[in-house]
Amino acid sequence: MKLTLEVWRQRDAASPGAFETYEVADATAEMTLLELLDRLNDQLVEQGREPVAFESDCREGICGCCGVNVDGRPHGPQANTPSCEQHVRSFADGEVVRLEPLRSAAFPVVKDLVVDRSALDRVIQAGGHVAVDAGTAPDADTTRVSYETAEMALDFAACIGCGACVAACPNGSASLFTGAKLTHLAALPQTRQQRGARAVAMVDQMEHDFGPCSTFGECAVVCPAGIPLSAIAAVGKERMRAFLRGRAS
Repeated sequence: MKLTLEVWRQRDAASPGAFETYEVADATAEMTLLELLDRLNDQLVEQGREPVAFESDCREGICGCCGVNVDGRPHGPQANTPSCEQHVRSFADGEVVRLEPLRSAAFPVVKDLVVDRSALDRVIQAGGHVAVDAGTAPDADTTRVSYETAEMALDFAACIGCGACVAACPNGSASLFTGAKLTHLAALPQTRQQRGARAVAMVDQMEHDFGPCSTFGECAVVCPAGIPLSAIAAVGKERMRAFLRGRAS
């Protein structure tokens, strides 16, 4: 299977970038997108040329490192699937595939397909944590939580922070990401502490680095964790709750 790859090459954030064209003549349908890039880099190294820089870690759809734009779509053609689980079988033999970094003003390019997503980290640093008393752990059933509540919290906690929602949004919004964090941290009694302060701090930081929600819903389509659009409603809900009840509660 032969594919022509148009890959964005950029030395660093201060340097101009451009697409370069490469051919991979021995791609297979079973390859993932990252394995295709591995094969391309094998060829480049064999030719004495600089390999393409891209991120990966677990390659199991958990870490969120691998996100790239494929033909203008975050992660690739298959909905709700991370780049590391997008397969070459999604493309036709002889097809031209364009690969570029996740595009957002909040994600400056580090090199080639690698971007700096520390703006998402700053949202978490602002309030995505909980203070608990240290000491002997209580019994597991001391504080009862319903099955439905626990499952809901886990569903929203599944967000891997890949940044695809930001890249998919015309306004570069991180509302889906922030809403997912606020929802799961507000759901359980152990993580409900500082709920108001958390909402104010995280939303303020989000609004500082990212744009407003576009209301188009592209973010939910590309999210590998399948975070629903209802997470976005949590941003306004939690902020309003903090305003009405006081940020300490």
